[in-house]
Amino acid sequence: MSPRSRRARRRVEPARGERLQKVLAAAGVASRRACEELIRGGRVRVNGAVVHELGTRADPARDRIDVDGKRIARPRRALYYLVYKPRGFVTTTRDPHAKRTVIDLVPGRSRLFPVGRLDAASEGLLLLTNDGNTAQRLLHPSFEVPRTYRVSVDGKVVAESLRRLTRGMSIGGRTLALQSAEILQREATRSVLELVLVEGRRRQIREMMQALGHPVRRLVRVSFGPLRLRGLRAGEWRPLTPQERRVIERMLKEPARPRGRRSSPR
Repeated sequence: MSPRSRRARRRVEPARGERLQKVLAAAGVASRRACEELIRGGRVRVNGAVVHELGTRADPARDRIDVDGKRIARPRRALYYLVYKPRGFVTTTRDPHAKRTVIDLVPGRSRLFPVGRLDAASEGLLLLTNDGNTAQRLLHPSFEVPRTYRVSVDGKVVAESLRRLTRGMSIGGRTLALQSAEILQREATRSVLELVLVEGRRRQIREMMQALGHPVRRLVRVSFGPLRLRGLRAGEWRPLTPQERRVIERMLKEPARPRGRRSSPR
């Protein structure tokens, strides 16, 4: 390695600092996973040198960090907003094919992005933030953050269907399961369920209920971890309260659970 290469390596790998993807996420560039893709794509420079290695460390107080030629902002106060996503809004920061995104619900706030997703036909609680590190941890399966949904479906759901939801069902070559399932209301042509999952794929609840012969009429997320939807109507939003922020911070300090171990249904 030439002396010039060694000097460049020292510039882009400071002895101190945090992993580059964590620094980018904390600056509100994107979620940590998306920031990793930016690094792999050669779109990030540290002190003028392009970085490709995810293990690279940087100190935003001492190093110049650029994404697509634009210097990132210094770390700022984390923002958290609880939003009631109405039907018809897509869960993304921008979509050229979508007329309405969840970011449009909180005017005047830049660099926010949603924690997780709700499909356009679903509604309910969604957390928006500029803190990519917190978003990454809340979504990581090892933290098993529960999501609770109130779901209205066609038909009269029986106890055996609830057992199948929690035991697991094979759909599309994958075994899908919920953490818990409870009947809140049951009539001859309609049932209302409370369903809880900790790790799921897109449209999982809809696919499972369809497979059981109970198509979803309405799906509302009513809680995400310690956060509750109470007090908001569709389209409304509010900042997290100081107490909610403290609860989130405490939860993030808890150690992650080993993968492969499922929590007991509650």
